Amino acid sequence: MPHLSLSELAGRIGAELRGEGARRVSGVASLASAAPEHVAFYANTRYLSELQRCAAGAVIVSEEDASRVPVGAARLVAAQPYVAFAKASALFHRELEVARGVQPGAWVDASAEVHPTAAVLAGAYVGPGARVGARTTLHSGARVLHFAQVGQDCILWPGAVVRERCLVGDRVILQPNCVVGSDGFGFAFDLEGEGHGPMHRKVPQAGIARVEDDVEVGACTCIDRATLGETIIGRGTKIDNLVQVAHNVRVGSLSLLVAQCGISGSTELGQGVVLAGQVGVIGHLKLGDGARVGAQSGVARDLDGGETVSGSPAIPHRDWLRLSAALPRLPELIRQVRKLSQRVEELERERK
Repeated sequence: MPHLSLSELAGRIGAELRGEGARRVSGVASLASAAPEHVAFYANTRYLSELQRCAAGAVIVSEEDASRVPVGAARLVAAQPYVAFAKASALFHRELEVARGVQPGAWVDASAEVHPTAAVLAGAYVGPGARVGARTTLHSGARVLHFAQVGQDCILWPGAVVRERCLVGDRVILQPNCVVGSDGFGFAFDLEGEGHGPMHRKVPQAGIARVEDDVEVGACTCIDRATLGETIIGRGTKIDNLVQVAHNVRVGSLSLLVAQCGISGSTELGQGVVLAGQVGVIGHLKLGDGARVGAQSGVARDLDGGETVSGSPAIPHRDWLRLSAALPRLPELIRQVRKLSQRVEELERERK
């Protein structure tokens, strides 16, 4: 584990140091657990009491929060504190190291191309005609099937699968048990069948899935191959665990898809779209650049660029907030309406 002086650390994470530059630190830690040799991070007033009790040697903060840091700690003031924290954590975090080359117990077809600097661990599989790029790691149980391609500096964790002919770019991380190129859910209802009554006839999923550079795909997430053409995950997009991306979906660059989202077939997401947890999007829609969808929402219409919606069916977020605030009062409002209605009826009878 490296030890860095605070002055060196500040320079490497793009922060302004306010405190003793010669002090050395050996890692990052939470506000609650940090010791004098640690760097902590603060950006949420919910944790103000923990900040005030914090024993860290330094705290990464914004200019606005710098005055809140305890006197005994140095301040690392950054325009983007969370980004600075990510850089600091990366400096102290040691990645899992594995031996380069094809290890005993791995299965690599003779027609596959595996770069000499790649690591294929025991139990991994590279199929006929497949290609694996430089410095890429395939952990035990990872699978790269026939004629699939995986770029440079990728990590495929145990159980990750890249199916036949699918394409994965550079610096892609596939977490355990995710699948790139599973069959899309395509079935045609055949009234005649094969002589045994109606049946759901499988439509061949003849296309591929393409994952561009700098994408991360979470555990147990499925990206379906296209019926025809390509399903595309754009550059720099981050996908959480347990997400379903259906056939022929196109996800723009730098988008965020949070846990348990589901995107139906042929829907297009623009650049920087954010789908919060458990969002469902029906098929054949277009979500514009920068559109944002709140947790557990159901999207059933196109969204303009920059639009923010919540609820099911999804409506403008501010309208949803007002409706949500009014909902607990609904039983009382109904009772009041009933009383007013009865009173109106009484007044009308009296007039007669």
